[in-house]
Amino acid sequence: MQTAKTIISSLFKGGKGYYIWMGTLSVFVLAALGAYVVQAQEGLIITGMRDQVSWGLYIGNFTFLVGVAAAAVLLVIPAYVYHFKPIKEIALFGELMAISALVLCILFIMVDVGKPAVFWHLMPGIGRMNWPSSILTWDVIVLNGYLILNASAAGYVIYSKFHKRDYKMSIMLPIVFISIPWAFSIHTVTAFLFNGLNARPFWNTAVLAPRFIASALCAGPALMILVFQIIRKHYKIEITNEALGRIAEWIAYAIGLHLYLFGAEVFKEFYSDTYHVASIEYLYFGLHHHHKYVFWMWLAMFCNFAAFTIFLVPKLRRNYKVLNVGCVLIFLGVYLEKGVGLVIPGFIPGTQGEIYEYNATFLEYTIILGIWAFGALLYTALIHTVMPIYKGEIVSKKLRS
Repeated sequence: MQTAKTIISSLFKGGKGYYIWMGTLSVFVLAALGAYVVQAQEGLIITGMRDQVSWGLYIGNFTFLVGVAAAAVLLVIPAYVYHFKPIKEIALFGELMAISALVLCILFIMVDVGKPAVFWHLMPGIGRMNWPSSILTWDVIVLNGYLILNASAAGYVIYSKFHKRDYKMSIMLPIVFISIPWAFSIHTVTAFLFNGLNARPFWNTAVLAPRFIASALCAGPALMILVFQIIRKHYKIEITNEALGRIAEWIAYAIGLHLYLFGAEVFKEFYSDTYHVASIEYLYFGLHHHHKYVFWMWLAMFCNFAAFTIFLVPKLRRNYKVLNVGCVLIFLGVYLEKGVGLVIPGFIPGTQGEIYEYNATFLEYTIILGIWAFGALLYTALIHTVMPIYKGEIVSKKLRS
């Protein structure tokens, strides 16, 4: 009990910057909570979504964050299967990021369903889920399963460090070997969630699932590189340049695959020149004087190609100032392309040929920003409480006596 109090109390210890950071995030979270109460009372009518465009930025952020969560597998394989020491030392931080991202995925689904009273239907074992015919049910199952797997792996590593002993591979390997295909499954099932809507031809493409996975292996690891540098500087722990450099190299391959699949999809749409091209034409060139997202999509394309150049050239990615710019570029590029450019154009034009331009309201932006702030708050809290155990400052009472 005393040890638990010590671990929890570490959450409230930190410098001035730590308190400012946590306090600022808390303000955004509270603002989002207030906005969600208003949405719960008034309904989704106070958002920019309508019958014509029934999925907006909530689902866009959900889709993007599934990829961030899945990207943890990029550290799990070299750390636990090949025992690559530089990655092995930081795999725990990647798993904690996956846990935080998965919590955010669940929150974005919760705010998107509208009335809180219907959310219990999505809870496995509690709600009345339309399983196995509903793809959304499968998505909820794989997301919760992946959350349990990451929590189990991270929890066991922390438990082992708390007792100052190496974790047993006989326990860790089964979790790892299950989590590797499971990581790919969460984004594959999310892609199938879009693929299954045959009235939306923009999403009816066989390369959607591979594109999801390729983009996930770009944006997620890019965020890890940025966050790991902050952790290294703030907590004074060893995160080697070799580990960050290896992740950057993997990102280069992932961006190449991502751009290749994107090019294949663009060729299919524009060369075939059927009426199904309207959605992607609206996205990149505008359609019948509607061009709300054209600038943002070309910005995303610029970010992706600029980041690819940075990550592809070894001399550039070894320069950490340039590398960080590349990480920001690919994160922004994938977010715009997947979080905005995937969801909304799928509804345009509508089934009756109508063009409804979705405009997110201030309330939506408040909730979205607050959920992201909660994710940062959660991840910071996890890192801050785990770090004393990771550094050997808090150990089992038996070892102290």
